[in-house]
Amino acid sequence: MEFSHKSVLLSECIDALNIRPDGIYVDGTAGGAGHSVEIAKRLTAGRLIAVDKDPDAIAAATERLAPYAMAQVVQSDYADLDAVLDRLGIAQVDGILLDLGVSSHQLDRGERGFSYNVDAPLDMRMSQSGPSARDLVNTYSVEELTRILREYGEEKFAYKIARNIEKHRQGAPIETTFQLVDIIKGSIPAPARREGGHPAKRTFQAIRIAVNSELDHLSLCLDRAFHYLAPGGRFAIITFHSLEDRMVKQKFADMARGCVCPPDFPVCVCGRQPVARLISRKPILPSQQELAENSRSHSAKLRVCEKI
Repeated sequence: MEFSHKSVLLSECIDALNIRPDGIYVDGTAGGAGHSVEIAKRLTAGRLIAVDKDPDAIAAATERLAPYAMAQVVQSDYADLDAVLDRLGIAQVDGILLDLGVSSHQLDRGERGFSYNVDAPLDMRMSQSGPSARDLVNTYSVEELTRILREYGEEKFAYKIARNIEKHRQGAPIETTFQLVDIIKGSIPAPARREGGHPAKRTFQAIRIAVNSELDHLSLCLDRAFHYLAPGGRFAIITFHSLEDRMVKQKFADMARGCVCPPDFPVCVCGRQPVARLISRKPILPSQQELAENSRSHSAKLRVCEKI
C-alpha cells in the first residue's frame, strides 16, 4: 500500500528547525515521513523520533526511514509526546515539528471517510480506532452538533444542518459520506452553496476535528512538549485552519511575553520572564511555486518559536 503525501513547507520547516547533526528531533506527525526523511538526512550522531497515531502512516514511515539508523518510529498521538520521550529516556530535544494537516493518503483512500468527494463509510478516524464520524452524526444531540459545526467549522448554517441530520437519522442511520453531503447541500440555500468552495467543506472539517479531538490534543501538546525543548531548541507547527493557527499564535505569543505589569508601574513586580522568542512574528507561507504545484498547501501556515 502506497502512503501518498506531499510534504507542505518542506524546505521552510527544515530551515526553521535549524538542525544540528548531533541534535535530537521529534516529528510528532510523521505521516508519509517526508519531513522526517529530510531531518534524518541531516543527522550524523543525532537522533530522530518519528511519531504518528495512524497505523498506515507508521507502516510507511517505518519503511522510508529504514535506511537511517538514527531514526525511530513510534505509534502514538502527538498529545502524548511527553510520555513517548519519558519512555525513551529522552530528557531534552533540539526541535519538535508538527504538521497538522490531513494527509493526501487519508483524503484519497475512500475507505477512510475523510473526503466529501469520495463516497465511503463515514469514518474520519486518524488512529483507525475509537468512535467514528458515523457514531458522532447518529448519536449527538442537535445542540451538540450545532456547537461542533459552529465552533470547529465556522458554519453559518450549523443549526439547519444539525436539524436535518436529526430528521434523516430518525428514518435510518447516516452511513456514508455522500449521504451526509446530500443532507448538507439540502440545508444550505442555493446562493450560499455557490460561494466559498464545496458546501460540505466546513461541516466535514468540524466533524473530523471533533472525532479526533484535534484542538484538545493540540492544546495538550503545546503545554507539554515545550518543556522538553533544550535552550535554543525550536518548536515548528504547520496549521491549516484558523482555529489551530489562532491557538498556536496565542500560545507562542504568551511564551514570548515578558513583564505584564501596568505601564505606569515604576518597576516590574510580576517577575515574569519570556521563555521563548518568536522566529517570525508573521506566519511563514508557501511560496508561489509550491502553491502552483500543491493545491493542498494553500491554507498552510508555519509558526516557529525558540526556547530561551
